[in-house]
Amino acid sequence: MPRASAIRCHLAAAMIGVGEIVSDGERKPAKEALEAAGLAPLELGPKEGIALLNGTQFSCAYALAALFETEDLFRAALVTGALSTEAAKGSDTPFDPRIHALRGQPGQIEVAAALRQLMAGSQIRASHREDDERVQDPYSLRCQPQVMGAALGVLRQVAETLATEANGVTDNPLIFTDPAEALSGGNFHAEPVALAADTLALAICEIGSIAERRIALLIDPALSGLPAFLTPRPGLNSGFMIPQVTAAALVSENKQRACPASVDTIPTSANQEDHVSMAAHGARRLLEMTRNLANIIGIEYLAAVQGYDFHAPLTSSDALETVRARLRAEVPTLEEDRHFAPDIALATGLVTAGALTEDIDLPGVTG
Repeated sequence: MPRASAIRCHLAAAMIGVGEIVSDGERKPAKEALEAAGLAPLELGPKEGIALLNGTQFSCAYALAALFETEDLFRAALVTGALSTEAAKGSDTPFDPRIHALRGQPGQIEVAAALRQLMAGSQIRASHREDDERVQDPYSLRCQPQVMGAALGVLRQVAETLATEANGVTDNPLIFTDPAEALSGGNFHAEPVALAADTLALAICEIGSIAERRIALLIDPALSGLPAFLTPRPGLNSGFMIPQVTAAALVSENKQRACPASVDTIPTSANQEDHVSMAAHGARRLLEMTRNLANIIGIEYLAAVQGYDFHAPLTSSDALETVRARLRAEVPTLEEDRHFAPDIALATGLVTAGALTEDIDLPGVTG
């Protein structure tokens, strides 16, 4: 795999009119392509060349972009988690604040409060408060505060690290004026970003993993109490079988991408660069992971609302009814098997557009 610095060199070379650019599907000399676009090659001043090649800012920018997307997807996953809990007629007792106060984890406390608020006033929840033979829900429902709360803690830690980095100085050498002195150091080393990117990858992976487990729960009648594969005619129709397989495949891919990059280092420059952060590799994969996560949440959105429909005429909370209605305005209830790709694309589009959390107040649950 090429070092990220080599990629940046190619990008910077094109900016100064060296190398090649692909324009309108055609590979051209960089200078010619710039001229055709009405652009002049950059003329670099002192230290600007190394500024273009330094990977720390590149890595930080990628990691921040992924963090912002993950924060939005985190909130969407809280909503689909509440929808799935309702669809499976799960309990909101595990979200009781007394349970979480005893542990004291801030993220866990806040996630539990958000889930309880999302389900407040639900007729579906009220319908099985009495005489429900089940003692406890599966972990993917019951342990949402613990899993998602831990992920929230990671998002906050990553945000703090990246905010510090974005406002820090990573040049070398550093020029001081009082007294006039040039000091060589190692602020260019991107280890803080590398570790933040690796940690963020783990959080992305876990948010998707527990969401996929809820999808698997919903299609299993033994766990959800719903028709097999969420179809009115199981056996004749495969229903949500393949969407669950799709979500599982996306989770698996994210697991592979979550392998830490920061633990790898290959010395370069005659061993002067004898320990490198690999932050660019760690950060570049994150946006692909968030795209996978968005699709997993989109699939859960479809499955949860489909399961929810079986409980009609009972309704949920006002907030979850609004979220259900937004999907049903785009995607009808599944009665017979149909090509699922358009449905997944529509649901995922609603997720990434913020439609699940629009007008829903989730106090405290931010990155």
